[in-house]
Formats: sequence, structure tokens, C-alpha cells
Amino acid sequence: MDVTQLESKFNLTFHNHDLIKQAFTHSSYVNEHRNEVFSDNERLEFLGDAVLELGVSQFLYRNEQSMPEGEMTKLRAAIVCEPSLMGFAQELDFGKYLLLGKGEEQTGGRERPAILADVFEAFLGALYLDQGFETALAFLENYIFPKIKSGAFSHEMDYKSQLQELVQQDKNKAIEYKIVDERGPSHNKEFVAHVYVNSDKTGEGIGRTKKEAEQRAAKRALDYFNM
Repeated sequence: MDVTQLESKFNLTFHNHDLIKQAFTHSSYVNEHRNEVFSDNERLEFLGDAVLELGVSQFLYRNEQSMPEGEMTKLRAAIVCEPSLMGFAQELDFGKYLLLGKGEEQTGGRERPAILADVFEAFLGALYLDQGFETALAFLENYIFPKIKSGAFSHEMDYKSQLQELVQQDKNKAIEYKIVDERGPSHNKEFVAHVYVNSDKTGEGIGRTKKEAEQRAAKRALDYFNM
């Protein structure tokens, strides 16, 4: 594995090339090279998972100041789940740098979701050990946080669509949203929304915008139906 390619690709200079190689070393490769000194990336993955969660948590805390704790938790879960991590690794072309055993190579290991998700976290763990949290955070700011800002994960928070899908299972039911109150001065307004299913109030939400209030009302309705 040529670490200099990674350095050039991401404009980084690694102090410990062996550590970065380890991040891309799958256990299947280690098992086939027992006579050589190799370590797989599982421990680095464990560390990288914590680095990622802290980085994303810090980003959401600072950039989503009106978002309640429960919604931040849900959004973070969508960002750090295996399908998302696999997508990050694919976009960064991490699969090409993997060190895999022959069997894993032949069965498509470079495209395997779990392996790609793991190598993304392992890389973050290695970067953290090599250069500290601020460098790992800068990497996330360059390659991951812009996706959050662009709304790439907003579908996970679209409670109105989730409620619509639930209600549409019964064709005799209809949804209606009403803004029933506006509070506060123009520069700091709050809106109160109610959602009705077949004229029955099933949720209420408060938000800084009408859309936000309706989303929170839909969330309450989903909680009501899932009780």
C-alpha cells in the first residue's frame, strides 16, 4: 500500500505510515500473513467510532441550535450508521487501498458494506492517533460535514413523510396541518402547529418556522400511533 497516495489525495502528511497502513488492513490479510508483522484495523475502528461520534455531536450542537436533543440523536445515528459510512468510504475511494486476504478479495470484499464502513472509522482512528482530534475534525469538516449542511440526511428527520406513509395504509384516513398560534416578536417568532388525522388531533408541535412546527407535530403524531 502506497501511503503517499493518501497523503497527496487528502493533503496530509502522516507521521506514522505503519499506523495508516494498519487502518486499511483487514483481518483476512493478517490471517494469510502470519509470518509477517501485521495488525488488523479492528482496534483502530473502535477508536475511530468514538472520534466520529464526538465530531458529529460537536458539529450538530454548534450548527443545529434549535434542534432538540432527541432529534440530534436521531440525526447523528443516521450519519454514523453503516450505510452512511460505506458511502463515505466509497466516495473517498478507500476500497482501492484495502489490504485483503485472497478469499475476501475474490468474494468482493472491496465493496462489502461492513468492511468499507470499518475502514472509514479505522482511518479516523489512525488520523486521530497520528495528528490529534483537530486534524481528524478538519478531515470531517472537509469531506463529511458539507453533506450534513446540504441536507443529505434530512430524509431521516422528515416526520411528515413518515406520518403520511403510515396513514396511507388506510385509504379512508386523511391528514391536515393547521398553524393555530404565532408567538413572540417578528425577529424571534414561534409557531404552534396541530396535525389532525380524520379531524382528530394527534399531535402538536412548536418551532421557529411553520415547517419546523409541523414536523414536530408529525413527530408527536408518530409517537401517538406507535404507542
